[in-house]
Amino acid sequence: MSDLQRINDEIFPQVFGLLPSAMDSVAARAMLLAIGLQESRFEHRVQIGGPAHGYWQFEQGGGVVGVMSHPAVKERTRAVCGFRGVAFSAPQIYSAIVNDDVLACCCARLLLYTLPGRLPNQDERELGWAQYTEAWRPGMPHRQTWDAFFDLGWKTALGDSQ
Repeated sequence: MSDLQRINDEIFPQVFGLLPSAMDSVAARAMLLAIGLQESRFEHRVQIGGPAHGYWQFEQGGGVVGVMSHPAVKERTRAVCGFRGVAFSAPQIYSAIVNDDVLACCCARLLLYTLPGRLPNQDERELGWAQYTEAWRPGMPHRQTWDAFFDLGWKTALGDSQ
């Protein structure tokens, strides 16, 4: 099983068991898969040549602090940390997301939740790109890879990955 399929089949059920049911949708799953592919290809748990951790590549002072401090998700982040046995501190979360895919994915979903508006539909690659770059603020964005990753995320989330 590929890591992409493992995230979809094994990690997502755990993630969405910890988050409010309103946070679970095919669009949310597709975006999480697309962003994971864009950030790490689900191959690199520590950024090559950089400081980011986990498949969704959170920096301690960026995404980690973001989900710890944003009023819309702070308490949910604290609760998820409690369920995962991780102290609610930036260094502890940053360290844990290297290998705790459930925590890393929860943080990624919570970061997406901080954005205004709805998540993109399957045919809205540009909206997906805009939301990804707004939330992740990549230092060196690679737009040329996004469409294929977005499409693969949707295909996988819809159960059509074969």
